[in-house]
Amino acid sequence: MSDLNIHSTQPRQTAQVSFSDGQVLEGPLNATIEEFVTAGNFPPEPIPIACLVNGQLRELSYHADRDLNVHILTLADSDGMRVYRRSLSFLLIAAACELFSGAKIIIDYGLNFGGLYCEVEGRLPFTKTELKQIETRMRELVAADAPIEKERIPVAEAEKLFKARNADDKLRLLKARRKSYLTIYTLNQYRDYMHGYMVPSTGYLKSFALDTYSDGFVLRYPRSNFPNQLQPRVEYPKLVGVFKEYSDWMIKLGVKDVGALNQVIAKGDLLETILVSEALQEQRIAQLATLLDSIRQKIRLVLISGPSSSGKTTFSKRLAIQLMANGIRPLTLGLDNFIVNREDTPRDEEGDYDYESLYALDLELFNESLLGLMRGEEVTLPHYNFLTGQREQGDVISITDEHMIIVEGIHGMNPDLVCDIPPDKVFRIYMSALTQLNLDRHNRIATTDIRLLRRIIRDAQHRGYTAKDTISRWPKVRKGEHTWIFPYQENADVMFNSALVYELAVMKPLAEPLLLQIEPGKPEHIEAKRLLSFLQWFEPSSSDLVPDNSLLREFIGGSILRSYKPGT
Repeated sequence: MSDLNIHSTQPRQTAQVSFSDGQVLEGPLNATIEEFVTAGNFPPEPIPIACLVNGQLRELSYHADRDLNVHILTLADSDGMRVYRRSLSFLLIAAACELFSGAKIIIDYGLNFGGLYCEVEGRLPFTKTELKQIETRMRELVAADAPIEKERIPVAEAEKLFKARNADDKLRLLKARRKSYLTIYTLNQYRDYMHGYMVPSTGYLKSFALDTYSDGFVLRYPRSNFPNQLQPRVEYPKLVGVFKEYSDWMIKLGVKDVGALNQVIAKGDLLETILVSEALQEQRIAQLATLLDSIRQKIRLVLISGPSSSGKTTFSKRLAIQLMANGIRPLTLGLDNFIVNREDTPRDEEGDYDYESLYALDLELFNESLLGLMRGEEVTLPHYNFLTGQREQGDVISITDEHMIIVEGIHGMNPDLVCDIPPDKVFRIYMSALTQLNLDRHNRIATTDIRLLRRIIRDAQHRGYTAKDTISRWPKVRKGEHTWIFPYQENADVMFNSALVYELAVMKPLAEPLLLQIEPGKPEHIEAKRLLSFLQWFEPSSSDLVPDNSLLREFIGGSILRSYKPGT
């Protein structure tokens, strides 16, 4: 017989919530996580924004209908920051629509100092005085701690709501809805669809500001690494210019948003959209080559830089081809071959080798090699052996006055990379996948997500990594970008946008099976679920229509340029 005290009892009317910091709280069944957090002993800053419940991302309004394991997410966490930005956007939209009837707010794209660039349709841009009125109303709602209520409504009811508001973007988007319902949030009688979770009430949204910016305005918020304060605003005239150019391209293509892209696919017109998108990019590359031809007597070195999965490799090859069409002989050099020996590689905070650091490169040798080539000397290039972690002797090369050196790598915008090269001999090109194809006016698609999906597909195709592997490495990649790339992007002479308006439709059927392989309960499953959630809004398309020299082919496979070496 067992000595265990096992006996009959009545169902417990309480739930226990075990927090990851060791606190265990007990309360009534169906109390919200927010109520448990309020009763607990948690640091006041940074404030809780959302939570992981048994490993799944949830809102603080989630009900504890059983015993749960909970990890609190704050502004210092990427998922917490997404919830904060989305909720803040909703607060902005609700306040602006209350004060300026008929104004249509567009949440356009993100800015690296911690801001969302926004514009308004249906009227002239907001003045400083009007923005101050909106900000004042937002702060009043924050002070009132107004509830942000959530409900599921039938799709037919959602269509009626958006039709009455003349929200053509959301009506287009709903045509791709496969579920019978839509989740709607309400603040002070303003109802809207916001893609993803929200805070329970406006009282959580204390840190923000509204400022005029370019032709629109910016909604500022704290960064995850500085969750308790707004960062100084930074002007990005070149970056904003690239976004404007892409917006013009979208107008030419007649693709305003995801719903409009889905309509193109449904009509069978995607091939034309693909061909025109590719033509616009090729036209831009040709213009860059013509510009470089016009200054070829002065410029000897072209540096191409951008964050991971921007398409730098294919872009540099296509630019080289256009240069050859102008009578310029390109010489491409890889920064990776100038990596220092493994034992000399700097380490990050966790003690791992930091190959993202500028100082993982032998800067002295790199500059000596470039200067020697420019003087017409024979130069012995290094070759880095990634297996042994040691530098070996590479090719012996020389160039003529007809040559232009092309180097692509993440540090190209950093002046310390080529500190010994006369600045007037250097031309810098910054590139990234700067999409403006959003779900609708209020629900943006982050450019970071485009690059992550590209990388997931490429890593599976060419490097043998699973989606779980790629997602687990992504935070370190992002940290390196914020340290070594984004601060220098405005040093570019020219910016190039590698985003293609149709690419998510093509990537959807390639990415979904990879993301679905990540098991629930794994930390990477949260990110996979988030990516799958916004991909659901896209109608899929075959990759067969994508030209074989497309930048997208670098990631989905089948690139005619994969083994091509310019000038050989």
